[in-house]
Amino acid sequence: MDSLFDPRQVRRAFSRAARGYDAAAALQAEVRSRLLESLEYLDDRVPSVVLDVGSGTGHAAAAMKKRWPKAQVLALDLALPMLRESKKQAGWWKPFNRVCADARALPLAEGSVDVIFSNLCLQWVEDLPAVFAGFRRVLKPGGLLLCTSFGPETLVELRDAFGQVDAEPHVSPFASIARFGDALVAAGFRDPVLDRDVFTLTYPDVPALMHELRAIGATNALSSRRRSLTGRARFAAATAAYEPLRGEDGRLPSSWEVIYAQAWSPAPGAPIREGGHEVAAVPLSAIRIRRRGE
Repeated sequence: MDSLFDPRQVRRAFSRAARGYDAAAALQAEVRSRLLESLEYLDDRVPSVVLDVGSGTGHAAAAMKKRWPKAQVLALDLALPMLRESKKQAGWWKPFNRVCADARALPLAEGSVDVIFSNLCLQWVEDLPAVFAGFRRVLKPGGLLLCTSFGPETLVELRDAFGQVDAEPHVSPFASIARFGDALVAAGFRDPVLDRDVFTLTYPDVPALMHELRAIGATNALSSRRRSLTGRARFAAATAAYEPLRGEDGRLPSSWEVIYAQAWSPAPGAPIREGGHEVAAVPLSAIRIRRRGE
């Protein structure tokens, strides 16, 4: 069976976006800042090894190196140009190691990492239970996982507009918060806590939104995507379908749902399931739901 995403296209898109990424990635920077605040859950514990998965241009890795100067901080990304850009954040006074690798196959020893941090990377991963199993493998017992991903309400307006034009996929099918929690449970993580925000960004027109998506590497990477360019007629029809959403401020809205997750690696030898029951459980009724217009 074909994979949902084309990893070569993901790598190409983020490689092309690397140089101008920071100038366009305001939302990603805001979410990163909020996720970094969650490091307070470690209390006074000082990790020895910290892994930033999907590190991009290295801001989070640099922040964690500043927070824990004696820790070994690893910035891991699929796109080599992103890692080259991240060198700008790794000055001689706060160096961190850079590793070009795939989140789905971490080149690290079992039980070697204290903290895994991953900001807005996992939406490009099809098999969440498998990638979380890989995270659990490299985490030490009691290690902390902090991650974010885009949820299914992301770009819903753009998806609906193109959906009125043709049946081809134009926006990725992002995983829901329930699926995210289930994947953590399946991998055996303990005490998962999930949360979500919905941000609303606005744009003068659809081309401006598309330009920003290209600038942050968020192009269509589905294996089933149309391989030819979207024709002018289709694009014009999608733009017309989007137009009724224009607000009183004269701008077009775009929703971005962000899922936040925190979980702990289990004790040594803990099975993924015990006695037919899940080691960890996520009561969806207890998940905090927040909506913010940004």
